[in-house]
Amino acid sequence: MSEPEAVRFKRIMESNGIEEGVILTEETSTNTGENVTRTCALLRNRGIEIKSGIIVTKPHMKRRALATAQKQWPVVSWWVAAPEINFENYPSGEVPEQRMIELMVGDLQSVERYAKLGYQVPQHIPDAVWDAYRELVKLGFDRRVFKGY
Repeated sequence: MSEPEAVRFKRIMESNGIEEGVILTEETSTNTGENVTRTCALLRNRGIEIKSGIIVTKPHMKRRALATAQKQWPVVSWWVAAPEINFENYPSGEVPEQRMIELMVGDLQSVERYAKLGYQVPQHIPDAVWDAYRELVKLGFDRRVFKGY
């Protein structure tokens, strides 16, 4: 993208009626963990304490985004929202099916990997899900998978 997501989303919200100047943006994050920790710092630097928050993300990232926020900013009660898109309708010109599946496979691996690294809270992933993961990797959906993990 030519601009940070925060700037793009702010512009969209303002074009839909949110008053200019009321949205704080954190524009330096490069990953989900930084989104959480840098937003926390942004608010604290302004003397703003929150008790609850909503994470808006892509459908395939809901679980990982929540696990990250719960670990990185545990005093906040988190909710996660994403567009309600079923699997058949998710692929598009912007996110073709191959890439969508690769993203989902990579995110699943990250749920376990990042918990072990201390970036997210641990989560139970059923054996059947891991079986599907291994099959998808065998089929070549591994562009977003950490090799040798």
